[in-house]
Amino acid sequence: MERKLTSAAVDQIVKTYEYCEVLDEGMLRIVTVNRPQVMNALNSDASYELETVWNEFAARDDLWVGIVTGVGDRAFSAGNDLKMQASGKRGTRPHNGFGGLTSRFDLNKPVIAAVNGVAMGGGFEMALACDIIVAAENAVFALPEVRVGLVAGAGGVHRLARMIPSRQAMGMILTGRRVSAQEGRELGFVNEVVPVGGALEGARRWAAMILECSPMAVRASKEAVYRGLDEESLEQAVRTIYPAQKANLEGQDYIEGPKAFTEKRKPNWQNR
Repeated sequence: MERKLTSAAVDQIVKTYEYCEVLDEGMLRIVTVNRPQVMNALNSDASYELETVWNEFAARDDLWVGIVTGVGDRAFSAGNDLKMQASGKRGTRPHNGFGGLTSRFDLNKPVIAAVNGVAMGGGFEMALACDIIVAAENAVFALPEVRVGLVAGAGGVHRLARMIPSRQAMGMILTGRRVSAQEGRELGFVNEVVPVGGALEGARRWAAMILECSPMAVRASKEAVYRGLDEESLEQAVRTIYPAQKANLEGQDYIEGPKAFTEKRKPNWQNR
């Protein structure tokens, strides 16, 4: 179901799906997982639905930044729906991974996780697949898979070990221990801790700062960071011009930014 709202600043399009709600607010897309009865845990069908939502986000030129969150203050996402797995059903996973995000390696648009409450297992992996994490004070992070005979195979063991010191990552991965929002910030995988109920507002603030920037330059920067980390050396990364950077160099915004600066006005980004 789709409905259109109008705020003082921008038109808002709300789309309601079976497992999530999507709000398109100007150039910002907010995706809210809506399964409160299972603490926003995802089954196979929910992941496929979210993949469709993020595919559309990736394809649309008018959407520049995404936010993913969970309904309510209890949980961002408790991860995989273990009740379904315990029943013997082995649901497939979409091409782009858990929640349509964890195996999505070609998305240059920034995505922010607004974490309210529990982010466990696949829920934590979904947050780690984002570029920025804003966590409410009541947020709790863990990769508890080893405690139930599983592995955090949706990227959790790899992303966490690349984001924080390896000893600290191993301490979380091998025990499944829970980490608070504040400890997550101290370890380095959380960008900001906000009051309970304020995760989405905080994520909107980060999104607003990104939206002030050239979307082409933002995407080129994101691509350069992630692909550069995979290069054999810093020199190779520095000397490589990645596709999004090449497009930025050839685009109108490459001229518009400096021109607006010299004319002391706000840039009019064309995204081309």
